[in-house]
Amino acid sequence: MHPILVDLNKRYTSKRYDPTKRIPPSDLEVIYEAMRLSSSSINSQPWKFIVIESDAAKQRLHDTFANKFQFNQPHIMAASHIVLFAHNPKYNRDDYAKVVDQGIKDGRTKPEDREKAFGSFAFATLNTDENGNTAPWTKAQVYLALGNTLHTLARLGIDSTCMEGVDSELIGEIFKDELAGYVCDVALAMGYHHPEEDYNAKLPKSRLAAKDVIKII
Repeated sequence: MHPILVDLNKRYTSKRYDPTKRIPPSDLEVIYEAMRLSSSSINSQPWKFIVIESDAAKQRLHDTFANKFQFNQPHIMAASHIVLFAHNPKYNRDDYAKVVDQGIKDGRTKPEDREKAFGSFAFATLNTDENGNTAPWTKAQVYLALGNTLHTLARLGIDSTCMEGVDSELIGEIFKDELAGYVCDVALAMGYHHPEEDYNAKLPKSRLAAKDVIKII
């Protein structure tokens, strides 16, 4: 079987983590770089990845489950790390200017072509409403990064749990300084599953048949 398919077949959603195991620094470096290198529409990169690592930060995130989604709460203290995938709800030209200027610094864009590079921003404009809201578009970009991270974790043999069951409002309050206006609607727990308590680890992979979801024309 192709290595990519091996990765995707062994990946699953962990339901319980082993709190004694932590992701090694060398693997964390790969994970963080994979997140940074993720693709996005017009290379907008309208995201922030807030990594919850310390016990103090985990307790703060644990507290955000006070009102709902308590089924995800056990992951917070047991998983090795949790990442808040946050999007910019009001992405604008100034935000894209940072991308353009980085492109010039990296040699991708010539300095004299700076203004021309803003042509791509028209797509962001198309996804901005009359109130300057870009959240549906920027949130979609975050999911591209999330998918890329999931495959990276599978390649590294690290378990994960996507959590859309998070209280975005409470996270916004408790992590206000770190988010700085960005919004977190999804988080990712990372670590190593509990060998006895993670029932999902023992279940077979299940997906719709290829003929039901893929049509070649």
